[in-house]
Amino acid sequence: MRSLSPTSANLNDHQVQGWKVVKKVAPYLWPDDQPWVKRRVVAALIVLFIAKLIAVGTPIFYKNAVDALAGEGSGWLVAVGAVGLTVAYGMARLLNVGFQQLRDVIFARVGQRALRALALETFTHIHRLSLRYHITRKTGGLSRIIERGVKGVEFLLRFLLFSIGPLVLELLMISVVLFFLFDVWYLAVVVGTIALYIWFTFTVTEWRVKIRKEMNDQDTDANQKAIDSLLNFETVKYFGAETREADRYDVAMAGYEKAALKTSYSLAFLNFGQSLLITGGLVAVMVMAAIGVQNGALTVGDFVMVNAYMIQITMPLNFLGTVYREIRQALVDMGEMFTLLEQPAEVKDREGAAPLNVTGGEVRFDDVVFGYDAERPILKGVSLAVPAGQTVAIVGSSGSGKSTLGRLLFRFYDVGAGAITIDGQDIRDVTQDSLHDRIGVVPQDTVLFNDTIRYNIAYGRDGARFEDIVAAAKAAKIHDFIESLPEGYETAVGERGLKLSGGEKQRVGIARTLLKNPPILILDEATSALDTDTELEIQNELKAMGQGRTVLTIAHRLSTIADADRIVVLENGVIVEEGSHDALLEAEGRYAQLWNRQQQDEAA
Repeated sequence: MRSLSPTSANLNDHQVQGWKVVKKVAPYLWPDDQPWVKRRVVAALIVLFIAKLIAVGTPIFYKNAVDALAGEGSGWLVAVGAVGLTVAYGMARLLNVGFQQLRDVIFARVGQRALRALALETFTHIHRLSLRYHITRKTGGLSRIIERGVKGVEFLLRFLLFSIGPLVLELLMISVVLFFLFDVWYLAVVVGTIALYIWFTFTVTEWRVKIRKEMNDQDTDANQKAIDSLLNFETVKYFGAETREADRYDVAMAGYEKAALKTSYSLAFLNFGQSLLITGGLVAVMVMAAIGVQNGALTVGDFVMVNAYMIQITMPLNFLGTVYREIRQALVDMGEMFTLLEQPAEVKDREGAAPLNVTGGEVRFDDVVFGYDAERPILKGVSLAVPAGQTVAIVGSSGSGKSTLGRLLFRFYDVGAGAITIDGQDIRDVTQDSLHDRIGVVPQDTVLFNDTIRYNIAYGRDGARFEDIVAAAKAAKIHDFIESLPEGYETAVGERGLKLSGGEKQRVGIARTLLKNPPILILDEATSALDTDTELEIQNELKAMGQGRTVLTIAHRLSTIADADRIVVLENGVIVEEGSHDALLEAEGRYAQLWNRQQQDEAA
């Protein structure tokens, strides 16, 4: 069997991928659960058909007006007169435009609904993806893919339905008119010209798609570098790296410039080739019509009508080149977005998963085995019980797996082996929404939305009243500070909360977790990023916050967890010690070593 050439294989692959994308978009245009959408699509297509009938009939009025002026008319043409025919010609053109605009008005709601539905589905899906996926993706590149993909959908919905389809319909109608009113040779020239034009356009455009994809990749890379640099604004300043960042961005933009130039040059070649083919076909048909007029087989009106039809064909064909290029690019952009939508969620609710029912808040880790990489296990059979209402601290050296326990409890990841239960319920058997609703987390570095203090505290509970927000702020000992600000609770905190100090951000984080009011609390090194004085102040709020709750504290500084009900020492993914602070010091084991080392470091 003859194998496909690389070019043919790529072309076929693009076509297959293109049809896959079209099939995925189609349900948004023809949803089974919304009949009003179907009615609007049908109405838009009917109006489109009427518009094309008028468009194809318009040159006939033009021909008859010319024949009347040349004295070649007879019968009803003489009765109507040149003026009447000219008015009819003008009215036909106006009706054509009017029906096209009516079509757009009818379809606009369908297109916007489809765009909104797909954008929402993409946004929702991204939030369903696992933490593993998000920490390996670049946010700037991800946002660019979504932006281009959604815009591609809007373009495809409009132009595939109202440009390619109508163009084919109009060409068929004009071909029928040319065949019956003139000669088969006119039809042969027109069909040959169109066939050559479409072949040339599609072939060159497929070549240009590769260039355009390269340009998109360079654009994504440059955009990612810019966003990454701006998000790390302080780090750039700390190391005086403004010039370095500018050079890095310029290198990326240089790659984009090179690809963009290739795109421009190839576009010029495509446009010239299209013009050459269209002009050749137009001249050939007009020469045939001119010979017909000279021979007396055609009237001057016929010559004018042929010219009008050829111009009518030429205009949408010129547009076809642009539309096809954009549709092809839209399919590429949408393909990237649909690939994102096909990315499976690593953590899913099991079928029939029930809401978590917290009766006390007892948390158990039963022989838990887990590794971010299968070849590098982090936890190696950890068994740990956190009784309801008690505080259990997890300590150990860096990389021992402390924070991993918190991530597994919140179910950012599923365990490799073993189980995690809350009040006897395996967290894999309950819905993620209910699990997340019952667990509050205060991380080491609280990241805030670029909004007001009120918004960031209210984020803890949807629909919270202002009185509840103030109560949470008072409990977190930040209300007085907020009231001292000129704009109070409406003060904007800046990107990632950078307008606030570390202690202020942590208190806002504590306030919104208090507002959430969860029965289970994870404190993931919640004070390790703060200075000693601020840490002591925050520690008091955290202790008060833990009253009556089951608390899992992950700590680096041992002084902050000395009064925990139980302390668990984790090393290399296994528990090596556990007990109270005093009992562990008396045992003179690993905990005592860590404690003595920290005491010496603080004394120095």
